[in-house]
Amino acid sequence: MFKKILIANRGEIAVRIIRACKELGIKTVAVYSKADRDSYHRMLADEAVCIGEASSIDSYLYIPNIISACELTKAEAIHPGYGFLSENQNFVEICQAHGIKFIGPSLTTMLSMSDKAMAKKLAKDAGVPVLPGSEGALKDSAQARMIADEIGYPVIIKASFGGGGKGMRIANTGDEVEYYFEIAQNEALSSFGNSDVYIEKFVTNPKHVEIQILGDGKGNAVYLYERDCSVQRKHQKLVEESPCIVLNNKQRLEISKAARDLAAMIKYEGAGTLEFLFENNNFYFMEMNTRLQVEHPVTEMVCGIDLVKEQILIACGEHKGLDQNNIIQKGHAIECRINAEDAFNGFLPDAGKIEELLIPGGFNIRVDTFVYTGFTIPSHYDSMIAKLIVYGKDREEAILKMKSALSEFKVEGISTTIPFHIKIMENSEFLSGKYTTRLLEQNI
Repeated sequence: MFKKILIANRGEIAVRIIRACKELGIKTVAVYSKADRDSYHRMLADEAVCIGEASSIDSYLYIPNIISACELTKAEAIHPGYGFLSENQNFVEICQAHGIKFIGPSLTTMLSMSDKAMAKKLAKDAGVPVLPGSEGALKDSAQARMIADEIGYPVIIKASFGGGGKGMRIANTGDEVEYYFEIAQNEALSSFGNSDVYIEKFVTNPKHVEIQILGDGKGNAVYLYERDCSVQRKHQKLVEESPCIVLNNKQRLEISKAARDLAAMIKYEGAGTLEFLFENNNFYFMEMNTRLQVEHPVTEMVCGIDLVKEQILIACGEHKGLDQNNIIQKGHAIECRINAEDAFNGFLPDAGKIEELLIPGGFNIRVDTFVYTGFTIPSHYDSMIAKLIVYGKDREEAILKMKSALSEFKVEGISTTIPFHIKIMENSEFLSGKYTTRLLEQNI
């Protein structure tokens, strides 16, 4: 077992990882920027090291300072959480060179799956259903138009690296393909340092369904079933739930096994997620996230498995083995991402001091957060301040529990998305369970 782990992250995920380490008897090191000097993750860890100024590029993304903090505190491993350096191949390589265990997949695996075009080819080789499109990165707009004409419109041009909707354009005609091609390339280059783009058929009204997997790095993997992540705004998820109630058991098992087979084929290590679009009873592979997901708690609730602990145990070689028969999906869980934003004013971020904070409680209600009364939210980072997760015996009970918990959740001094989430829980299309990724643009 590791004696000490450094958490190369901030906010609620840093707190989440520190708690898992404590339960395993592992000492923890927090790193923090000058803007985060009063953050809860710094207080909760056994040791804390300041790694730079407020800007992410000078702190949470500045690899030399993170490695120095690891060596200074004699931490044996680094948990990257999600975001920041969690999918940075250079960081993984530097950790290896310094004899530090990176809690996540191998460099080879990360390289193969971070290139979305290559990941799509590997998925196809593993028998995972994929959308028609280019086999790899496109060389020019003429090739893009030729492929688009073959597969039919609409199509989507996507950055081969990165995510979050950047380097992504939808085209309905050949002229639009040529027009958007260079725009997508330039945006991909500025956002991810790589201008490669590929093209595929655009699914107009799908559900966004993802499969959670765990792999031991030796060719063994298991699935922890699916999450429905279709409540989105500009490709950013706002609400997640598990299970996805529109799937039948045959569909659920087929796509889960396909995801597991791909993870086993690439000898995946740790927690990972395969994302799919689901429309007209067909699944299409989008990409693989080679890290822990923000929405991992809904899977933990329905499967009764601590994914962060599993990551750590696999990384240190003390995992007792992966047995699919021991993983059972039971009940229903929903997560709302609580952001410091004014949802009724264009989701405008609202950093500032929390004058009063009242956290909801009760049976099967969980809040992952890093804020407290008197804490000033810095303006330099992501606006998510908490995740509210509930569990019920079925979806109806989970929705009622979420509405109750949201009504209890009070954050004074800043705007939050809590009122917006209440509206979602009351929306008739959401209540039906048949909503798609177009829920917000069509209804709210």
